Amino acid sequence: MPGRRLISSTALVAALATATTGCGRDSDPEPTAPAPPPTATGARPTSPSASPQGFQSEIKKVTAKDLPHSWRRGCPVAPSGLRMIEMTFWGMDEKPHTGGRLVISAKYADDLVKVFRKLYDMRYPIERMEPVDVYKGDDFDSIEANNTSAFNCRNATGSGNWSQHAYGTAIDINPCENPYVTSSGKVAHKDCVKFRNRDRRDPGVIHSGDKVVKAFASIGWGWGGDWDGTKDYQHFSASGR
Repeated sequence: MPGRRLISSTALVAALATATTGCGRDSDPEPTAPAPPPTATGARPTSPSASPQGFQSEIKKVTAKDLPHSWRRGCPVAPSGLRMIEMTFWGMDEKPHTGGRLVISAKYADDLVKVFRKLYDMRYPIERMEPVDVYKGDDFDSIEANNTSAFNCRNATGSGNWSQHAYGTAIDINPCENPYVTSSGKVAHKDCVKFRNRDRRDPGVIHSGDKVVKAFASIGWGWGGDWDGTKDYQHFSASGR
């Protein structure tokens, strides 16, 4: 794919939202004009595989064909304004994995590589990291798989406005351990209800002021766990919404 750029350490390679399923509040960041879809090869779903230790990442350009379910004409950002970060991540099995893929705004790609390098170095575990296109753009299914993801051209949960994910400026991390909890305490995914209790110390659970929150704060991103009322513990975004 054109426009490759390697960003790595010297070590070796190692939701369509509804009112009850996804994450992200109403948002109105400055829009990027939609563009006609360019042509290229399609996205390739991959499963994480064990690898030697060491963080490595590569930022790649994407096209509409790489985003068959998550992008469409009329979305607030064109494919040219997005990037795919392919990276190493630390797994729930306490082993390094290659094959992590995150689609994000081109503006924040370099900063987010720094954040995920920090998460890797601190051994913060991630279950899986695949574009939401692997789940045909279905946010609910992506959460059911406990998938860490970013770009998805959809509305904010319970809203008619674009989600921060539609701009590629939000990331959901380990969405089961860090669920979207309504102000009434509802969690849509039954296997994740137990994580409504934020005193839990299971691997992957994010807590206020911890190293994960601080890593994102270092690039100016806010955490949905700090919201009043509804809490979105999986959600980090450039706007804080």
